[in-house]
Amino acid sequence: MSKNVSDVLSASMSKVREMVDANTVVGSPITVSEGTTLIPISKINFALASGGADMAAKLAGQSGTFGGGAGCGVKITPVAFVLVQGERVRVLPIDEPANTAIERMVEQLPMLVDKISELITGGKTDISDI
Repeated sequence: MSKNVSDVLSASMSKVREMVDANTVVGSPITVSEGTTLIPISKINFALASGGADMAAKLAGQSGTFGGGAGCGVKITPVAFVLVQGERVRVLPIDEPANTAIERMVEQLPMLVDKISELITGGKTDISDI
C-alpha cells in the first residue's frame, strides 16, 4: 500500500507545484506607461487531501487491489500592487471591503480628518464633499 499511496501523493504534489509557484505570488510586471510599472502581489491558500487502501485478494496468488484518491483546493487573493515610477517605489495595498458599518466608519475616518483639516487650515467653507 505505501508505494501506491506514495504515488498518489507524488502526483498530487507535482500538480500543486505547477499551479503555485513564485510567479503566482509575485506576478509579472505590467507596464502602464513610460516609466510606470505595476507588479501584482497575491496571497495563496491551498489544501491537499489524499488517501488510499489496499484490499486483500480473495484468491491466493492474486495481487491485492488498490483504491485511492486525492483532492486539492487553491484560493488566490490579490493583496497589493508594487508601483514603480522611475526611482520611486510604493506598495499599494488592496483592502478587503468593510463588512460592518463600524468597519466602514473606521475606513473613512482618515479621509474625514483630512477634509476637516483642509476646512480649518485652508479657509474652505464648502463642506458638501465630506
